[in-house]
Amino acid sequence: MRTVFHIFAFVFLLAFSTACHRGTGDFRRSLQAATQLQVAEGSPKVLAAYQPWFGNSKHIDVGYSTQDPAVLVRQINEAKELGISGFVVNWYGPRKPFEDKSYMLLQKAAAENNFTVSLMYDEDTEYPGQSTEAVIVDLQYAYDRYIGPHALPTRSAYLRYNGRPVIFIFPKQAETDWNRIRQLVNSWEDPPLLIFKDIYPKYANAFDGFYAWVQPGKEGWKPDGSNWGEQYLTDFYKQMTTEYPNKIAVGAAWPGFDDRQASWSRNRRMSDRCGKTFEESLRLFRRYYPDSKPLPFLMVVTWNDYEEGTAIERGFSRCNVSGGSTSGR
Repeated sequence: MRTVFHIFAFVFLLAFSTACHRGTGDFRRSLQAATQLQVAEGSPKVLAAYQPWFGNSKHIDVGYSTQDPAVLVRQINEAKELGISGFVVNWYGPRKPFEDKSYMLLQKAAAENNFTVSLMYDEDTEYPGQSTEAVIVDLQYAYDRYIGPHALPTRSAYLRYNGRPVIFIFPKQAETDWNRIRQLVNSWEDPPLLIFKDIYPKYANAFDGFYAWVQPGKEGWKPDGSNWGEQYLTDFYKQMTTEYPNKIAVGAAWPGFDDRQASWSRNRRMSDRCGKTFEESLRLFRRYYPDSKPLPFLMVVTWNDYEEGTAIERGFSRCNVSGGSTSGR
């Protein structure tokens, strides 16, 4: 196993050292080597976060619609070539019909192309004081339509771990009672695993695991983008292995961050450092998860979030001779 790991690591580092100065083709070879490294025996399954809202006028124009079946098949095939086995899809329940339809079409495409999908449910904050009830409605809808035994035939594409469907939760600081949510989903014929963003001690018993997400950590965002999140990831892996060893840990890797194109921009930036941010975040989990106890999942954040500058779909920025970068997206 270690021989395989070292061979792939060498290929990855060699490819990455040249990709910064070339185009998208070199990027794809670099990323393919990197993700193939992860799918070796004893390594995590690689997922990628996916944004389903492009083609909606409320978001920037990226040149395609996430409701175009041909686009979805192309994206799935490209992800598979890179060693990515599934998309984790940002989803708001039926209250956002565009994203819901995009997810339905993506699940269909996944079922037809040997790929997996799962929901990353954004906690409902539209009804102050009633978030628990709103979350119950949304998750029940997801179960009935996409996940449960009586859902659409495309449910076969839904991501499972140890036989159970996986739902990722993206919190929005609402006052949801997650113990009630746990009781609800446990009553289902096919109860899911609930994976929460970051480690949430208050409701640790309500969740089956936690996932990391792109952020700089305790030191916060730096104006020059120099804080790429190493301490955050280190703290996440340390806490998961020492305090929650029996919970499912979902690691993360990202190419950088830049939300200046987003309508909700807070001028946050994380430098791609000519590919080193992705390279180092991709392999950091190895310090804490040996071959004998592998990390279950590693999520690339993200496949196509162009508004926050984390998309890997079209490559990273390219370095110029002086060591800066130019757009490669």
